[in-house]
Amino acid sequence: NITVFNEREQTTAKVYEFEGSTVKDLLAKLKLNPEAFLVVRNHEVITEEETLGDNDYLELLSVISGG
Repeated sequence: NITVFNEREQTTAKVYEFEGSTVKDLLAKLKLNPEAFLVVRNHEVITEEETLGDNDYLELLSVISGG
C-alpha cells in the first residue's frame, strides 16, 4: 500500500498490488520513465534502487531540462 503523488498530473493514487520492492519496480509498474522523474520520500530524493516500505508516501517530481 504505497501512496504516490504525481506532480505532472496533479494526482494522488494508491498502489495496492505492488509485487516489486524498489523505486525502479514501482516506476515500471506505473509505466513511467525513471529519467523523467525525481522520487521524493520524507522530503528527500531517493534513488531507483531504494527499497520501498508499506504505507510509504512518494512524490514524483518532473525533471525539467533545458538547453
